[in-house]
Amino acid sequence: MNTPASLVIRTQDKYRSLTTKRAYKKGDVICPIPTATVYDKPNRFTVQIGRDRHVEVKELASMNHSCNPNTFLDTTRMLVFAARDVAVGEELTFFYPSTEWEMSSPFICLCGATNCIHVVAGARFLPLSTLEQHFLNRHIRELMIELLNNTELHLVNIERDRIHEEISQRNPSAA
Repeated sequence: MNTPASLVIRTQDKYRSLTTKRAYKKGDVICPIPTATVYDKPNRFTVQIGRDRHVEVKELASMNHSCNPNTFLDTTRMLVFAARDVAVGEELTFFYPSTEWEMSSPFICLCGATNCIHVVAGARFLPLSTLEQHFLNRHIRELMIELLNNTELHLVNIERDRIHEEISQRNPSAA
């Protein structure tokens, strides 16, 4: 895939960004997400599209993270959408935990947004109250539900073991 004609990769110092040559309205499709190369593990140039599926996104790997993004990646439809109106020349950003369960290379966020998460490591490490403020892809929602169910089961087992221990201490012959 070549960079769509409406997008430009910019390099400043050693950092890359993806900017737009045209304006987009909220909800507009910006471009497709490339699907040519699929991996079972994440890397710095992939986007997670399923539990164990990560696609190399070519030029879209220049899209930076923001806690207040102007785009979102819909991995069901494999499209990038404008999350709000986007002006000509604006850098395109997305909320990495909306696609990534665990980042291959976590980093400190410097976006400066009032809702900044500070450490970008993946959705697994964020509270629901943060995640519910963002578009989340299906695989992230499913993995979050699985994590919550496993946590609930773990808490039930801890409580069962605590009760068993109390009974054992009161009545050693019952153990």
